Amino acid sequence: MKLSEKQMGYLLILPAIVIILIIAIWPVMRSFWISLHDIRLNDPTKTEVHTSYGLDMERYVNTLPNLLRYLKKEADTAQGAAKEQLLSLRQQTEQMNATLQQTGEIAARYERIDQLLLEFKPVPNELKYVELTSEQMESIQSTLAAIGTTLDEMGKQKQLSKPEGATGVVQGISSSVIEPNYVGFAYYKKFLTDSRMWGALYNTLFFTVVSVAIELVLGLWIALLINKQFAGRGLVRATVLIPWAIPTVISAMMWKYLYDGQNGIVAHLFEVTGLVSNMGVLLTTKAGAMFSVILADVWKTTPFMALLLFAGLQTIPHSLYEAAQVDGASRVQQFFRITLPMLKSTLLVSLLFRTLDAFRVFDLIYALTGGGPANSTETISILAYKTMFAQMSFGEGSALAIIVFLCVALISMGYIKILGADLLGESGGR
Repeated sequence: MKLSEKQMGYLLILPAIVIILIIAIWPVMRSFWISLHDIRLNDPTKTEVHTSYGLDMERYVNTLPNLLRYLKKEADTAQGAAKEQLLSLRQQTEQMNATLQQTGEIAARYERIDQLLLEFKPVPNELKYVELTSEQMESIQSTLAAIGTTLDEMGKQKQLSKPEGATGVVQGISSSVIEPNYVGFAYYKKFLTDSRMWGALYNTLFFTVVSVAIELVLGLWIALLINKQFAGRGLVRATVLIPWAIPTVISAMMWKYLYDGQNGIVAHLFEVTGLVSNMGVLLTTKAGAMFSVILADVWKTTPFMALLLFAGLQTIPHSLYEAAQVDGASRVQQFFRITLPMLKSTLLVSLLFRTLDAFRVFDLIYALTGGGPANSTETISILAYKTMFAQMSFGEGSALAIIVFLCVALISMGYIKILGADLLGESGGR
């Protein structure tokens, strides 16, 4: 069977599509799926996605004997009606356990896990969790709620020798019960009205717009400079790239020392020249901190912008400038009539790369200010990191990661649409 030219084209790009799906699309879809669930690493019952009711068998096997022992000890020291009541609670607990173990799988796992714990061996994940029916879940919850209520009342009536232990043993076994943690779009709804998220998004946009604009102007100026013929041009080109070659975290720590309110050289120069009232305001005030991170980013990434624009300048034929000189065009006229129009596509590509990079900024600000003071330099990426790893809320953090992805996708589509129209316009003009 002979394939058509169109089919051959699709066949050739198929590997690239598969790679894109695996590397780019699958992680995003996975993050979106996690964002629909309440996943928290600091909560044993919410460390994974649970779509149905379940039981953490390891915790259950560990905590059930504690409850039974507590009830037996209290019953041994109690008298009269209190003793009978405690024995009844113990019987209810044993009945609950017997009802659960009527399922052969739960009984087998209970025995095996109990033996592993006695031998001080780790419990494999495949044994740890077991699904429960809604009836089993209601039975456990109702039994534990009744036991907890009765013990609280007996504690208030001073019928227990150790009333402080009642809540602990009941909560211990209750924590082994796993409920479905699907929350849908609850996190996205929350962030729509979250002032901290909107503040982080504003900081991100402000940082992106200001830093990219300054880098574009300085980068274009440096590119024009190193594009000229002069002695030592190679050394200048190499020197210009040094800030960009330094790892971001190292440059951030370097600038942190330069901004130091007591010994920072840059802070001292700014105070002497009157740019700041005193050396300490650079990293301790909102405006000073934002100015500091923007200045550090401009120093770090302007060479990258200059390198991209310099590559574009190299593609402009020198004959155009010679013809313009013959026609009497000034340097300014040559810049606006030849350089900028011929550099338009390169400018758009440079802006695309730098805007996306600036919008996703994390390491520079995290190492320099940590998002402070008072979250004044906290970007959306830093907020996502803090939510996911500091607060251990992976579902909430994944929702923020999806918001970052959507913003980056919108920025990319805007630039690509402009860039595509520009390229089509150029080819149409030819």
